[in-house]
Amino acid sequence: MRYGYARVSSSSQDLAIQEAVLRTAGCDVIRSEKRSGTSTKDRSELETLLSFVRKGDVVVVTRIDRLARSIADLAAIVRELEQKGVALQATEQPIDTSTAAGRCFLQMLGVFAEFEGAIRKERQLEGIAKAKSEGVYKGRKRSIDPSEIKRLAAEGKGASEIARIVKIGRASVYRHLQEIAVP
Repeated sequence: MRYGYARVSSSSQDLAIQEAVLRTAGCDVIRSEKRSGTSTKDRSELETLLSFVRKGDVVVVTRIDRLARSIADLAAIVRELEQKGVALQATEQPIDTSTAAGRCFLQMLGVFAEFEGAIRKERQLEGIAKAKSEGVYKGRKRSIDPSEIKRLAAEGKGASEIARIVKIGRASVYRHLQEIAVP
């Protein structure tokens, strides 16, 4: 059996192109999801696919970054597939874990993908630091009205009750109450 896996990072992105490529690659079943690839947590379609595949099956992706963004996650997925006797193939990259050359290329691409992510994050942090130094970056707008927390606290409500009313975490309530108390 050939199983396809398609993933995009946000709900505004479209899976249709990946799904069409996977159908053309002969996938009998395609699992798709709109989730971040930075972690394998909370990716139910991937979890379902990994639990369902059996010896002799093939998992097909368009590119390995659709499967994982970190070497550790990619290695764990590949290890799980290998233990089950399942091959991994990519349509846009010469990856086929049923061959030595394909496994080698997979490992090299994994290293470069993680390096690219690290460089991207580094540039983002540099941009944020520059914007902060220029007074341009202020962070996201507050989603909590401190005066509402102050009013509820003045009414004698406890942190847990305030958190439930305002729909925030109790730790956030304590943080705001501490900010209010400090002149």
